[in-house]
Amino acid sequence: MDLLVVEPLDPEVLDWLSMRHAVVYAPHLAHDPREFRAALGRVRGVVLPPSVAVDRAVLRAAPYLMTVGRLSAGAENLDLEACARAGVEVVRPATASANAEAEFAIGALLQMLRRVPVINAEGLAVGRELGGSVIGIVGMTPAARPLATLLDTFGARVIGYDPAVHAGDGLWDRWGVEPVPLRQLMEHSDGVCVLLSYYSRYHGLLGSRYLSECKPNQVLVSLAPSGLFDEQALAHGLATRRMAAAWFDSMEPGTLDPGRPLHNIDALQITPRVASTTRESRIRSAWAVAQRMDEILQARATEADFTSTTPGALAGLEDDPASA
Repeated sequence: MDLLVVEPLDPEVLDWLSMRHAVVYAPHLAHDPREFRAALGRVRGVVLPPSVAVDRAVLRAAPYLMTVGRLSAGAENLDLEACARAGVEVVRPATASANAEAEFAIGALLQMLRRVPVINAEGLAVGRELGGSVIGIVGMTPAARPLATLLDTFGARVIGYDPAVHAGDGLWDRWGVEPVPLRQLMEHSDGVCVLLSYYSRYHGLLGSRYLSECKPNQVLVSLAPSGLFDEQALAHGLATRRMAAAWFDSMEPGTLDPGRPLHNIDALQITPRVASTTRESRIRSAWAVAQRMDEILQARATEADFTSTTPGALAGLEDDPASA
């Protein structure tokens, strides 16, 4: 077997792969870990949903594995370090969901600006328009470019911050975003879109230092991992109404449990990772992943029909002593 497909794929993509490789389509394996591992014996490539983990145990069960495909851009349940040690290339769509994420962010901003009114000088509760607003983008991910374009079309001023992109980088001009320090972005933005990729060094980056100084009645939409935020600072900003509303497209498990700072905060809206998921983005993602996996399998097939993962790589995948 060349390719095991556990993630549901568009029929055209599946047919295209089947014309080039020996494909087994078995989405039921996502719910049966034991049978899934048993099926990996001579598999060279596998397409998996985010619910199926790829860890050292899975890699040990798949000695011929060359590539793992994911239709989502996230790294949930992926041990990237173990894959790299085993010589397994992880294929994820880099830009396929950018437009979907940008449109979702626009929709969230519009809903919050209109549905969370502020009190004007006459004591009337009124909504606000996106046009003429200042919108800050935190994180210059692929979605930031179409988002900036859409915001400009609405007539918003777009400012941005990314700790990994220098203010003098030409990307800012190309994408139509004015670079500013994070504090300035928070102090001047009517709305903030957080797209920043998560790394441990960014944990709690958006804490009281910045959230306590945000522009009054600011709305915030985050498509990034909630670990970027300090829970207590976010809860305080929303509970005191300095921040009008926040919308997170993902939240770490347990964050809203009783006793946690964000429990019962009514100005907080959560959606279950739907920003990147549209029919169009899934088709783009499926084709991008399928074509790259085909390239990998075709290239290595010229070297040998089945090139086993090297013994040295497998040796690095044993369980930690603590888990033995």
